[in-house]
Amino acid sequence: MTIRTAEPGDAAAIASVHVSSWRTTYRGIVPDAFLDSLNIEARTLRWQEIFAAQKTIFFVAEDQAGIFGFINGGRIRQPIAGYDAELYAMYLLRVRQGQGHGRALFHSLAGALLDQGFTSMTVWVLEQNPAAGFYRRMGGAQVAGQKIEIGGAELDELAFGWPSLKECRGACP
Repeated sequence: MTIRTAEPGDAAAIASVHVSSWRTTYRGIVPDAFLDSLNIEARTLRWQEIFAAQKTIFFVAEDQAGIFGFINGGRIRQPIAGYDAELYAMYLLRVRQGQGHGRALFHSLAGALLDQGFTSMTVWVLEQNPAAGFYRRMGGAQVAGQKIEIGGAELDELAFGWPSLKECRGACP
């Protein structure tokens, strides 16, 4: 397994992981009609736009079979007092979860954010998402909450925070 900086040519593989992960992780949480409507081609275009904007730090996890996970982040998008960076998205194919790859991606992002001068980080996650437990195990504390709408359903979203990226650079639990 290798973690490397993502490249624009990775957009289709990232979109495939993204759509697959949403369908397996959010089934029973987000309306099925919304999940079934997710489209790899549309997601590929969106990831290409994100690459073109060059405002995000982006890593992929891959092996000989290809890309099976990704993480991206950058400047915080929705201000939370005391935090300056945000983990925007992290997804792994279900068959690759629970093997330490999420932890490795997390540490890669935390280190890159620190290198760019950020000092702290948050992530927004649906309360019912099993990944909420991952972020708690990584030392994140709940720092905010909000209601969001996805596919016509109102859902609770939690923000977890790490006030010191220095403590997370390869050293979070």
